[in-house]
Amino acid sequence: MKNIRIASVISRSLVGRIEENLSDMEKWVIHSKKQGAEIICFPEMNVSGYSTRRNAFRHDETRSEKILKMLVDLASRNDMVILAGFAETDKKGNLFASHAVVKPDGGSGLYRKLYLAPPERNIFKPANDIPLFEALGVRFGIQLCYDAHFPELSTYMALNGADIIFVPHASPHGTPEEKYRSWMRHLPARAYDNSLFIAACNQTGDNGKGLEFPGVAVVIDPSGEIVGRSVSGEEGVVVTDLLSDRLRHVRNHRMRYFLPNRRSDLIFF
Repeated sequence: MKNIRIASVISRSLVGRIEENLSDMEKWVIHSKKQGAEIICFPEMNVSGYSTRRNAFRHDETRSEKILKMLVDLASRNDMVILAGFAETDKKGNLFASHAVVKPDGGSGLYRKLYLAPPERNIFKPANDIPLFEALGVRFGIQLCYDAHFPELSTYMALNGADIIFVPHASPHGTPEEKYRSWMRHLPARAYDNSLFIAACNQTGDNGKGLEFPGVAVVIDPSGEIVGRSVSGEEGVVVTDLLSDRLRHVRNHRMRYFLPNRRSDLIFF
């Protein structure tokens, strides 16, 4: 990978207030662009807002297409690769927790959440595909919140060439410090065991539908070390340089780069 400067956003998103949330996004895009960021990642379902209430979202494919078009326009106007999430409806009427990757040239892709947390299972459909994305000389994956608790998903992404995994969250409850401690139980392991960068960010504040989010953003390097973070609980952006030297240092070390020694002949499950 090449050196890349990323922005991990902590933002408040009101459920159903799509135009308002998109307008709020633009200020963070402009702010991050001024700091030299090339890729900006927003929290899970930041465009539509996050809810586990059945009637919170319209099952409307046209609306999903409109959101994606507005995101592409935002990326084009600001010359920025944008990762942003919303409740997305497909042609069959299935509702997914999705995260879009949109590029200034109009290119776009979607990651749909694979592992649904128990409160989400009566609302969203779990996806089956594990796409990887490329932009600006880096290859990356996306995992949404609960996804990151399943180690094999990160290993799959690493084995298929990911240098970064972005982990947008809509993770409520607790204080910022409690959420940070929770993340520190598993996110450094995903980075360290798979020799890649992890960048996680969360919604913050009241979503207008009964949930309160504690914020927090963290960026972890391939050695499992914290290279960027915010635990204030306030809206904001963590801008971090992901340096290719840090990746090479680990992957060129015969004792610290574990994946080449993985035994694919062993079947555990």
